[in-house]
Amino acid sequence: MATKIRLQRFGRKNKAYYHVVIADSHSPRDGKFIERIGNYNPNTNPAIIELNFDRAMYWIGNGAIPSDTANAILSYKGVLYKNHLLKGVKKNALTLEQAEEKFKTWVEAKESKVEAKKTNLVESKVASRKSAIEAETKVNIARTEKFAAKRKAELEALTATAETETVEETPTIEETPAEETPAAE
Repeated sequence: MATKIRLQRFGRKNKAYYHVVIADSHSPRDGKFIERIGNYNPNTNPAIIELNFDRAMYWIGNGAIPSDTANAILSYKGVLYKNHLLKGVKKNALTLEQAEEKFKTWVEAKESKVEAKKTNLVESKVASRKSAIEAETKVNIARTEKFAAKRKAELEALTATAETETVEETPTIEETPAEETPAAE
């Protein structure tokens, strides 16, 4: 029986997530599988990959062939590198301690890269939000100044017309003699 390490799709349209499974090469993509060894969620940045490292090593050691995406996931998690180092130990190219040390330094370097990516994503998000707020503030200030200038012009026009109307329309006061009331005689 030829076994493959591949992904089994779950989730809804445009929000897929995957199970990393060991399956017979003749079974359909979402069909029967032998063992589930992990999860892969590409919807987040960076993608979330959970993998049972020991079981993946077991299946790679027993000849399971990974698909292209599963190969990338196994490489990302270091399963293929560890398998490569163990093959070197079998050929007496290096000792088990040397292989473990090389793998440990590789894992530390990989974790630092992932953490650097996460912090860069957070910093870029904060910087873009800050620049957007600054741009919005500039637009608001310009809009407020434009509104204030327009309002000031309207007020000046109103006061100018009011002053001219009061000067032109000042009625001349004519004095009319008061009617004489008949006095009681």
